[in-house]
Amino acid sequence: MSYHPLMVAQLRGGTQRSSLALEQKDRQMDGGARRTDFAALASAGYYIALHVGYAFPLSERNALPELWVERYTQRGFMLYDPVMRWLYENKGAVRWSAIALPDPRGILQQAARFGLRYGAAIACAPMGTEGQRSFGSFARADREFDDEEIRILESRLRRMHEATAPPTNLTRAELEALSMVKDGLLLKEIANTLGVSEGAIKQRLKNAKTKLGAKTSSHAISVAVGYGLI
Repeated sequence: MSYHPLMVAQLRGGTQRSSLALEQKDRQMDGGARRTDFAALASAGYYIALHVGYAFPLSERNALPELWVERYTQRGFMLYDPVMRWLYENKGAVRWSAIALPDPRGILQQAARFGLRYGAAIACAPMGTEGQRSFGSFARADREFDDEEIRILESRLRRMHEATAPPTNLTRAELEALSMVKDGLLLKEIANTLGVSEGAIKQRLKNAKTKLGAKTSSHAISVAVGYGLI
């Protein structure tokens, strides 16, 4: 088993990079705040990672206590955390108290001192053979999550996982053009290499931008890289 090397840094400082997009997706799905919002159920905090790639998630949200995140990051708990290990190796939902994995650093005991006493871990398996998993860890200070709350959390995370899935309609030619622009080639160089006109390359990039919901080629490249498409 291996963890993605940048995930620890993401837990501390990278969440702001993509949390706005995640929140916008929330509003589109739910039409505003509702009783089933993650914060309403996970009153002590939560962490969500959508479509975890090799180095970082496509989108994430860290609503855990800042002092706990600082301690977790500084002490390198990621590699020893039984909850994170479960999330990377399983699918479905489980209460933290039911995770039968070693906790050599006493991470769960330490988390309890920061109000993260009871928790639930939820993992959505990759979509397809090359898909990326999404997961969330949710916490309360007062009691265990009941079955209905876990069902709600799992259902909502699943919907977010599916709503942010990579597009599947980009052609090989479109991805090839994006990849070559990413590598620094000019349109003329790409056209000469592929034996097509510059106009054809421009059209491929335009199609890719549309399918990826991007306004510029640079944005399209960033999104495609985040999805693991190029």
